[in-house]
Amino acid sequence: MSLLRAELLPFKATAYHNGQFVDLTEADLKGKWSVVFFYPADFTFVCPTELEDLAEQYETFKSMGVEVYAVSTDTHFTHMAWHDSSPAVGKVQFPMVGDPTGELCRNFGVLIEAAGLAERGTFVLNPEGRVVVQEVHDGGIGRDAKELLRKVEAAQYVAKNPGEVCPAKWRPGAATLKPSAELVGKI
Repeated sequence: MSLLRAELLPFKATAYHNGQFVDLTEADLKGKWSVVFFYPADFTFVCPTELEDLAEQYETFKSMGVEVYAVSTDTHFTHMAWHDSSPAVGKVQFPMVGDPTGELCRNFGVLIEAAGLAERGTFVLNPEGRVVVQEVHDGGIGRDAKELLRKVEAAQYVAKNPGEVCPAKWRPGAATLKPSAELVGKI
């Protein structure tokens, strides 16, 4: 089921962020660009590699006005323990959101009910709280933060430039397209 253009649903959660526990709601994600990054579980195998990759790109996301939220069905206490014990996860400076009830995972359609775990789901939300990028991977396939950055850059460009679209492999500064009858069959 696609969530593209869907508005963020209400939620309440607690995150581990910069050594503290912080409460979050949907209001905290509105007014800025957000990446909601679901992963199956703390203390696993692919997950720490993904979080470390995101951590290494976090300053770039922040410079673009984007906040990253990592979410699993673990508690915020477990996030703290993992952050404090893993060299890879210890690099994380963005909020690690606990979702032990599965509320957020259900809201985004990524909860594996039988396992009580999240799929590897990535969602980019615009400042209005609407989903503009949705991607879900099989549990064995890790994601690439640089490709996610490119998608956010494209989403931000399209939002600022109505009537233009970004072709495959687009990067900032590259040519965009203006869909029109004149382009049909010419690309």
